Amino acid sequence: MTSKPVRVGAVGYGYWGPNLVRNLDKLPDADLVVACDASDSNLTKLSAAYPHVATTTDLDVMLAEYDLDAVVVATSAPSHFAVASRVIAAGKHCFVEKPLTLTSDDAAALVGAAEAAGTVLMVGHLMVYHSAIDWIKEYVDSGELGDVLYVYAQRLNLGKVRAEENAFWSLAPHDVSVILHLLGEDPVEVTASGGDYLREGVHDTVFANVRFASGRMAHIHVSWLDPHKVRRLTLVGSKKMLVFDDMQATEKIWIYDKGVVPTQALAYGQDIDLRFGDITVPFIKMSEPLAIEVQHFLDCCASGDTPRSDGRAGLRVVQVLEAVDVSMESGGTPARIDLEV
Repeated sequence: MTSKPVRVGAVGYGYWGPNLVRNLDKLPDADLVVACDASDSNLTKLSAAYPHVATTTDLDVMLAEYDLDAVVVATSAPSHFAVASRVIAAGKHCFVEKPLTLTSDDAAALVGAAEAAGTVLMVGHLMVYHSAIDWIKEYVDSGELGDVLYVYAQRLNLGKVRAEENAFWSLAPHDVSVILHLLGEDPVEVTASGGDYLREGVHDTVFANVRFASGRMAHIHVSWLDPHKVRRLTLVGSKKMLVFDDMQATEKIWIYDKGVVPTQALAYGQDIDLRFGDITVPFIKMSEPLAIEVQHFLDCCASGDTPRSDGRAGLRVVQVLEAVDVSMESGGTPARIDLEV
């Protein structure tokens, strides 16, 4: 709990903004003062639900006339850089929905601006605040899984097809942010291929391989053109293997105590020995990830601590998304990621 409520303004009340506003309004550590949106219709809806919250269509008015500590940004992705830049320039802590920006140069600029201003910059990587992901992170860090050898993620469904972004930019930020969080390692190279079967020029199906300096590999498959709705992450370790299935209501994590028995160099014709053990399904007490995420932002605003999904984490995700586009455009040629940005 913070010592006093953080005075917050919200920008954007379209698709995701209502969920952020709902949590800001109910959390005792937040004082939701004002909301800004370019649409009068959206603001009318907000005022009906939250009559105590002031509204404006002018961001400059919101930043100048309401004594705010922080601002949450849930506008469309193309506007993130411009809006967040103005928020940071006004000296306010800033929360930006994913992706942070549409280019790594813009993301790096926001990181630099926030660090220079001494303000908190946090990105809405929602899955990083999922109770099951918290449990998996602790399990990986404990060494129970052994060395994580490789990871693969699937985020598939039939629709929703977008025109302004491809499936990887739309779906994969969740998986990329989680994988980087769990591995605690920066990516160095991406190889990707995709297909634009539904709308020419917009990849609706993407397969991407992300490589790390340690030799680890992560494979991510996203699609708007699939018969199954899948939200699954698999981690293969040197001791055990783990599957996280977010489509399951309760039994979201399955741990397989199986693997390869360490042996000396195999003689010609000798088979590798495999080990098969128990399957464990731990009980995970679930909480709303968005409530946890918003509370974390409020805590960081009050303490000055670095958020779990800070601007640099947001930058790394944008770098992977950008590298996927580069690799696809070049016919699958590996795209390096510049870690010096």
